[in-house]
Amino acid sequence: MIRQYKLKDYNFRLVLVLMVLTFIGVLLVGSAEPSLQKKQFAGMILGLTVMVIVSLMDYSWILNFNWIMYGGILILLLLVIFLGTDANGATRWINIGGFQFQPTELCKIVLILFFAKFFMDHEEDLNTLKTLAKSAVLMAVPLALILKQPDLKNTITIAIIFCILLYIAGLSYKIIGGALMIVVPLAVVFLFIVVQPDQKLIEPYQRNRIMAFLNSEDEEYSDAVNQQENSVMAIGSGQLTGKGLNNNEVASANKGNFVSENQTDFIFSVAGEELGFIGCVAILLLLLLIIFECIRTSLRAKDMAGKLICCGVASIVAVQGFINVAVVTKILPNTGTPLPFVSYGLTSMVSLYIGMGLVLNVGLQRYRTYREVEKS
Repeated sequence: MIRQYKLKDYNFRLVLVLMVLTFIGVLLVGSAEPSLQKKQFAGMILGLTVMVIVSLMDYSWILNFNWIMYGGILILLLLVIFLGTDANGATRWINIGGFQFQPTELCKIVLILFFAKFFMDHEEDLNTLKTLAKSAVLMAVPLALILKQPDLKNTITIAIIFCILLYIAGLSYKIIGGALMIVVPLAVVFLFIVVQPDQKLIEPYQRNRIMAFLNSEDEEYSDAVNQQENSVMAIGSGQLTGKGLNNNEVASANKGNFVSENQTDFIFSVAGEELGFIGCVAILLLLLLIIFECIRTSLRAKDMAGKLICCGVASIVAVQGFINVAVVTKILPNTGTPLPFVSYGLTSMVSLYIGMGLVLNVGLQRYRTYREVEKS
C-alpha cells in the first residue's frame, strides 16, 4: 500500500504552486465573505494533509478497489436523490456528521480512477464495439444520477473528461470522426429544441440562462444577465493593479453585493476588481502550471493507468477553470462552476487535492518501467 520513495522524486514544485493558488483563494474568499475565510483556510490545511497521505499510497494498489469505489459513489449519488439537501431548486448535497458534502465532486476523482483501470485493462481491445459500449454504459449510470439532481454543468463536465480519457487511452481517429459526425448534428438539434418555450429537455431556469445569454438586451431576461454584466464591470473596474483586498470603496461591485455568489462561482470577479489584470493573469498562470505539471507527470508514468490519472485530473482543472472564467467574463451562459482551488467549497477543494495526491504518487513511480497492478 505505502512504498518507500525517494524524496528527490517528490514534485515539490507542484505542491508549491497549489499552496500559492489556494492561499490566494483564501484571501479572495475572505474579502468576498469574511465569515467563510477560516473555513476556507481549514479546507486548505485539510486538503494538503489528505494530498500528502494519498501521495504516499501506491495508486496501483488503490486501483485494485476500482469496482468498490464505483459502487460506493453510485450509492452516494442515490443518497443525494433520496436524502439530499435542497438549495436553489437543486438537490446536490447530503449531510454527514453535521457537514454538508457534495458527492458529485468526489465522483469526478473516483470515475477517473475507475476508467484509468478499466481502459488499461482494455488497451488491446479498446476500439471494439463491446468495450466502447460497456464503458459508455458504466459512465451513463452516474451521469444519469447527477443529471437527476439536476446538475447539468457537472454532467457535461464529467462527460467531457470521459471523452478526454478515451482519447488518451488510444481511441481510434476513425471512431472519433464518426462520433463527431453524429454528435455535432445532435448538439445543433438539442440547442434548437431547448430554446423553445415548451421544451422538456432541460429545467426552466437552465433555459432562462441560455436565453439570457442569447438575448442579453431583452428586458425579459435582465435579472438573469445582470450578474454576468456586473461581473464584467467589476473585473474592468480593477484595471491593471486592482483596488486592493478588503477595500471599502462605495463603488465596489463586490462589496456592494452587485455580484451574487462572489465567494464561489464568481470569485474571479473579486480577483479582477481587487487584484486587477495582474492578479487575474497570475491566477490563470498558476492554473496553467498545475495543468502543465500534471501532463508532464503523465508522460513519465509507469503505465497507462498512471497516465490517465494525471490527464484526468488535469482535465478537471482545465475544463472547470475554463468554464468558470468564461462565465464570469460572459463568454458562456451563466452556470455555477467553481474555480479550482480558488472558489469557496470544501468538498471541491479536498476532492481536487485527492486528485493531486494521486498525480504526485504517479510522479514518485515515474522511473519504474514495469507494470504492477496487484491482484486483490
